[in-house]
Amino acid sequence: MEGIEIILRLLLACLLGGLVGLERERSYRPAGFRTYILVAVGSALIMTVSLKLPLLYEGVLSNPGDPGRIAAQVVSGIGFLGAGTIIREGFSVTGLTTAAGLWTVSGIGLAVGAGFYLNAVITTVLVMLTLTILNQVELRMYNDKKLCSLRIKIFDQPGSLGKIGSVLGENGIQITDASIEKCYKEANNVYINLKVQKTNKVEPNQLVALLTDLSGVINVKINDLG
Repeated sequence: MEGIEIILRLLLACLLGGLVGLERERSYRPAGFRTYILVAVGSALIMTVSLKLPLLYEGVLSNPGDPGRIAAQVVSGIGFLGAGTIIREGFSVTGLTTAAGLWTVSGIGLAVGAGFYLNAVITTVLVMLTLTILNQVELRMYNDKKLCSLRIKIFDQPGSLGKIGSVLGENGIQITDASIEKCYKEANNVYINLKVQKTNKVEPNQLVALLTDLSGVINVKINDLG
């Protein structure tokens, strides 16, 4: 393996990892452009080192070692980085796609480092299609199930969450996730964070007005997650 070839492999790993990372960066994911490049290039480097080490001792030792031994640790070791991108929000978990992307990019880097260019390029294309085109297809298929987030600031008193739930239920709005957050600057107030499914029964402005009219509700913010 010549020096020029090693440089080309590292540059290709940088390019392929950067393509995937760019899409994640545009989607404001925890791991973005630079993270994906580092994972891909690092994996390619480890693969090239893993391949060259046995060659150094080929004529010296009877068993120079397994070329895949060092590289194999990338597959398991990438788990700690992927776990750092998984975030729990209330009762839901986000970041799984990013974690899976990091794991896949490490595989792309290993493939490039080993000289399997076609495998790496095809995998990169498939990953990009999955993260872009298939994402749009999924949104269109489930257009009627798009989500909105509600951030409701209320006075901390018994029964407030039940009243809010009743208003949402009366208007055909289903709660998919809920969490309560303390307002540290105002000890008597709390934030209720809700993810709800859209409905054509009530307009967003009407929903905000209905919730604001409830006793103890201070303000309501609504954001489209669809």
